[in-house]
Amino acid sequence: MSSPTKPHWARQATCVSIGGRAILIEGAPGVGKSSLALGLIDRGAVLVGDDGVMLCEDQDTLYALPHPNTRGLIEVRGVGLVTMPVAERARVALMIRLEAGGPRHIEVAPRITVGSLVIPCITLWPDSSALVLRAELALKYHGLWEPTEI
Repeated sequence: MSSPTKPHWARQATCVSIGGRAILIEGAPGVGKSSLALGLIDRGAVLVGDDGVMLCEDQDTLYALPHPNTRGLIEVRGVGLVTMPVAERARVALMIRLEAGGPRHIEVAPRITVGSLVIPCITLWPDSSALVLRAELALKYHGLWEPTEI
């Protein structure tokens, strides 16, 4: 792998990898970022980081890596910090913001600049029993790259 063209930097977000495609999950404290990640992990995703990840750019691609201070740890509400296997590096394909008031539907995902790169960013209501499935579908229909490209 080539060396990054820019330095690594920290971002407060939770992140999982599905088929090598990372979903960055952001939102206010207590909104359910870790719970969404845990639900996705239960369906086969791999943890990149909880409540903090490292980001870097490499050949016009944004990558997420585990933060060294929290590597392999995820907070499970009511249980505590739990150790999980981690993905060492995953291409960021989508950002999901958890907040009330997200749109009911979208035709095209809005874009957000992270570092010097642009990625799709959608807002999902955190209060839903179907949130995990909605996140997977958001990755399928709005995320960058197909799983076979990775």
